[in-house]
Amino acid sequence: MPEAGGVTLLAAADGFLLYLTAERGYSEHTVRAYRTDLAQLLDFLTDRGVTEPADLTLDLVRDWLWQASQAGLARTTLARRSATARSFTRWLAHTGAIPVDVGVRLKSPKTGRTLPRVVSHGQMDTLLDGLAARAATGDPASLRDAAIVELLYASALRVSELVGLDVPDIDLDRLTVRVTGKGAKERVVPFGVPAQSAIVDYLRRGRPALLAASATDAGRSAQRTAAVFLGAQGDRLGVRAVYRLVAALLASVPGTGPSGPHALRHTAATHLLDGGADLRAVQELLGHASLGTTQIYTHVSAERLKQTYRTAHPRA
Repeated sequence: MPEAGGVTLLAAADGFLLYLTAERGYSEHTVRAYRTDLAQLLDFLTDRGVTEPADLTLDLVRDWLWQASQAGLARTTLARRSATARSFTRWLAHTGAIPVDVGVRLKSPKTGRTLPRVVSHGQMDTLLDGLAARAATGDPASLRDAAIVELLYASALRVSELVGLDVPDIDLDRLTVRVTGKGAKERVVPFGVPAQSAIVDYLRRGRPALLAASATDAGRSAQRTAAVFLGAQGDRLGVRAVYRLVAALLASVPGTGPSGPHALRHTAATHLLDGGADLRAVQELLGHASLGTTQIYTHVSAERLKQTYRTAHPRA
């Protein structure tokens, strides 16, 4: 644990972010969110002449959140900022930069529960059939895209887990994939025969073509060549490329809410519960540390049931 005593708030913030990366194993995306929130907090404190951890108080943090609420920030953003401040003050106290944790009594604003977007069984079949038809042409990118969506839906992977896959992580005989999730925790996740077929086609015909089409480079790193999903230049495919792919697919699908790869993760989890899967099993599949995080999908299933009831029952 890095020591933060006797430093400025700015230096302490840098140490805290290093701690999140090096010791907690947080993803680049998560650390970026912390960095943004801390920058806002430090700007607020600097404007009030507070630059040392010892001068940080609970009232100051509350004033920062109140100012943000008056500016019209969403409750979810306020809740995230509150969580960032609590984590930071807890770390400051733990490292001795402040004698007591001033943020321990800081409360997050209550956020309304919003149900994640879920694509129906029929809509998923239509999307996957369309991808398979494009892949049948033998186009390398189409073979890759079909394998990506099949695997996202089959295994409910996070997009960061998908793009981080290396070829040895996929066991085509056992129909499992080894992924590294949040906090650098590994888990083994199953997938089905349709995903297996799409992955095999891509690995046999799509991936070699993407490698061959890239500029020949004898110095290409093992990390690049080990990656499962490749871009047009033979590099590891990035998160943004997968977002663009899924967003384009879901643009034609009726429904509201986010249209990125996480919608397929939500869809897979909900379809599993609709099919009778145990909540604990779904938790393990998704890699959730808390069962409470997984329980959102029981609300999704319940809401879908109520919608069906209201539509079908004569006395609804």
